[in-house]
Amino acid sequence: MSDLVIDVSGLTKRYGDKTAVDRLNMQVRRGEIYGFLGPNGSGKTTSIRMMCGLLTPDAGEGHTLGYDVVRESAAIKREVGYMTQRFGLYEDLSIRENLDFIGRIYGIDNRRRRVTDALDRLGLAERQKQLAGSLSGGWKQRLALAACMLHTPRLLLLDEPTAGVDPKARRDFWDEIHRLSGEGVTVLVSTHYMDEAERCHRLGYIAYGKLLATGTPNSLIEQSALTTWTIEGEQASQLGDKLEYQPGVDMVTRFGNSLHVSGTDAAALAATLAPWRNQPGLSFTQGKPVLEDVFIHLMQQSADSYAQN
Repeated sequence: MSDLVIDVSGLTKRYGDKTAVDRLNMQVRRGEIYGFLGPNGSGKTTSIRMMCGLLTPDAGEGHTLGYDVVRESAAIKREVGYMTQRFGLYEDLSIRENLDFIGRIYGIDNRRRRVTDALDRLGLAERQKQLAGSLSGGWKQRLALAACMLHTPRLLLLDEPTAGVDPKARRDFWDEIHRLSGEGVTVLVSTHYMDEAERCHRLGYIAYGKLLATGTPNSLIEQSALTTWTIEGEQASQLGDKLEYQPGVDMVTRFGNSLHVSGTDAAALAATLAPWRNQPGLSFTQGKPVLEDVFIHLMQQSADSYAQN
């Protein structure tokens, strides 16, 4: 069990009559990159804050980094790096001044050298005198990560860290996350991007406060029991309107001039598509769903279940 950096069970948080997180069970292993996915308002941020000691759960128990999440929250906060959705550093201070300030808060030994090392590692050295408020989203992201890592945490909690940054900056960020993972740092990251989810070792999907599925990206695809047909051609979009709500069709997703048509009843889905298979200008290919298909399906299922309750 010492290999588990996060090990919680039954974590619950309520705000009045609203249950933001409902009996969450989660385990994250040392050195693992665990992706936390779910729609807005699903409870991801609340869960992360309970696991890092910023929120006290109303029910449940568990440990983060070996510390009790209820009784030893202060100890957890000292050994965790938490990167919030919004840039939280001082915009009227330079990059170096922000890092130096964070170093003083943590009482870091050899602070100046550690700040210099962080600047070098994240490619910030040449911009160290630039005011944080003048940085683009990608550079602010690098600065925020440098600040998170300054006290050498064993666990990184990243709450939608790449929202609003360009694809190149996102790729650079994830390259650094994988380097940190290779050095033994554990990462729990919430994201809406499927290409980022595919970069994680394991994933968890949460909706309406409940963890509905967990596993590797490949295992979640297998567990979904979905069959997906890809339909390509200039008339594919119009066909999508006709296929929705037909027998065997659980969802239709449009990608330019192609469609992903998915369902859990493979025979019924094939029968529905059969009359269109010989239509000129359209090609049909049966294959496995992609991760986005799986999570859209989970989102639809959880919405239906929530509406019935």
